[in-house]
Amino acid sequence: MADPTQSLIGQYGPWAANLPADPPALSYRRPDSKGLKSWRKKGLKTVHTYLGAPDIGAQPQVTVKRKYTYDGLDIEELSWQLPYGRPTEAILLKPAGATGPLPGVLGLHDHGGNKYFAKRKITKTGNDQHPMMSEHQTHYYEGKAWANELAKRGYVVLVPDNFTFGSRRVLYQDVAGFSWGPWRTDDLSDENPEKQENIDVYNEWAGHHEHIMAKSLFCGGTTWPGVFLREDQRALDVLCARPEVDEERVGCGGLSGGGLRTAYLAGLDDRIQCAVCVGFMTTWRDLLLYKSFTHTWMAYIPILPNYLDFPEVLGLRTPLPTMTLNNNQDQLFTLEEMQRADGMLREVFAKAKAADRYRGNFYEGEHKFDLAMQADAFDWWDQWLNA
Repeated sequence: MADPTQSLIGQYGPWAANLPADPPALSYRRPDSKGLKSWRKKGLKTVHTYLGAPDIGAQPQVTVKRKYTYDGLDIEELSWQLPYGRPTEAILLKPAGATGPLPGVLGLHDHGGNKYFAKRKITKTGNDQHPMMSEHQTHYYEGKAWANELAKRGYVVLVPDNFTFGSRRVLYQDVAGFSWGPWRTDDLSDENPEKQENIDVYNEWAGHHEHIMAKSLFCGGTTWPGVFLREDQRALDVLCARPEVDEERVGCGGLSGGGLRTAYLAGLDDRIQCAVCVGFMTTWRDLLLYKSFTHTWMAYIPILPNYLDFPEVLGLRTPLPTMTLNNNQDQLFTLEEMQRADGMLREVFAKAKAADRYRGNFYEGEHKFDLAMQADAFDWWDQWLNA
């Protein structure tokens, strides 16, 4: 059990943790918060104010780069150009020969300390899978590409690369001539990027670059979650526009960084009819006192904790179906605060008379989205999107 008298910031921890009211100023759990519609309106406005999500234009034009069939699935390799950065690449999977209308799910890849890879973390498009991705899926997903497995159940699953990952990553050449700490980018090369030793070096470099990116985004008047949200919304546009997708039956989900993105996307965009947040549900207090060092700069929205606790951002989607999946020994969070976050969501959904539309499950083990968890997630999507 975490010691409330100890913290990552020493004697300042208890003081800082008590700065926001509990419940926070706009919490639906407060006795003076009565109307769900009014609460959601105020909450959404406040989150968007501090999120600072940038305007990145309307639905992008999509290019189909390649089509093929693998392991019972029709697969399309897609790309689209946003107003900044290199083109976004994505994988779309659906049952072979299916024409729809089918439910759709936006599959959100994890962080995993690996920014070289993105969509490949949760998909498999051939027998020539990169060995690092085979290892990754074994470690986190019990050997499965979960996006493929969901597609086989009758879904159209779109898995895009997101900001600073995969096709959207920062290349050494982009920052040539700059240096910080131990890094001189002109000593690094973008050649032979698929070699494991080069990927390992890149991922270490990219990890050290995160604080620079976050500070730069703050200076640009936005936040990392704000950029995540907008890029995921444009991917959601792409998914909903597919002729074989029933846009009234669309969900999203993912592990870890994908769970973080689920909390923001599903909490703020009600096109997501059913959400599964895996391995990223805790409280601001948990991060403040104990676990900020285990997380990236991608999680935080300054000032927002005064108004909503982290679970309540996802709770803004109430009464739409919502599931959180947690691991009792998850090294990224304390169990007490994961349980406290689950309690907050239960309270919000119960107050909205929608208790049956929230489910929070706990499993033995460390940070993962294993087969038992996948089965529960898939059943939840089936219940609400594919009955």
